[in-house]
Amino acid sequence: MECEGRVKFTKMHALGNNYIYVNCFEEALDENRLPDIAKEVSRVTTGIGSDGMILICPSTVADFKMRVFNNDGSEAKNCGNGLRCVARYVYDRGLTQRTQFSIETLGGIVQAQINVTGEHVSSITIDMGVPGLKKKDVPVQGDPESETIHEILRFKDSEYAVTALSMGNPHAVIFTEDVLAIDVAKEGKEIEWSPLFPERVNVEFIQVVNPNEIIFRVWERGSGITQACGTGACAAVVAGILNGKLQRDQPVTVHLLGGDLEITWSNDGRVWMTGPAEFIADGVFYLKES
Repeated sequence: MECEGRVKFTKMHALGNNYIYVNCFEEALDENRLPDIAKEVSRVTTGIGSDGMILICPSTVADFKMRVFNNDGSEAKNCGNGLRCVARYVYDRGLTQRTQFSIETLGGIVQAQINVTGEHVSSITIDMGVPGLKKKDVPVQGDPESETIHEILRFKDSEYAVTALSMGNPHAVIFTEDVLAIDVAKEGKEIEWSPLFPERVNVEFIQVVNPNEIIFRVWERGSGITQACGTGACAAVVAGILNGKLQRDQPVTVHLLGGDLEITWSNDGRVWMTGPAEFIADGVFYLKES
């Protein structure tokens, strides 16, 4: 049905990373207004308040399609926490009865597994695919066929050893002895907008506890500091393994501000993410006149 000035929504979160979800099997939004609508619904003072807006859409190449808009209106290629919420939404709201299905994103097609205990969804596992390790995959300035692993990069006011990779979206991972000592807002924003990353970048600061456990803080491209970032957690574990700090083919517990994720980079090259997804509220949002 057509949207006439208002849209039904569901607010969900995964470890505190919260988005406004719109079921585009039932709701229609003006394609030209999507960036502005995402900014509208995300505002805390005059909107609903969120990290952005996610559309759950039909797909011609997968079972479902996810489109992610950050709270600045930019469209993201992928969102790990969003994928878990989309998976739970389509299962709990009856769009599918299967516990395994595929979801199309701008970063590629991923597989979702609903884990049910009794009659309730206990967690969701997402096959996040194979990470892109070459500079052209991120992208990073330099030889497009080379990799960025513990490479010393100079930014405006700082210098860091960076491991950069793609999980369907770009990530710059930095290891530190004390993650709490990092000014994530200042350093994250500066690195996000560095010309070294032509499409900007998500920035993760990581403290290794042991080979199967890390502490994680993130500055998300287009959203700033968030409680959690699923693709960032995946990128952090891959980077940790590439740098010899974490174990391959073993679950790694990632401590995010919003809670914990379990990430495994298996020997077949694929990255698996398991964690929760929760409903917050349903409602109707009244759009500003265009």
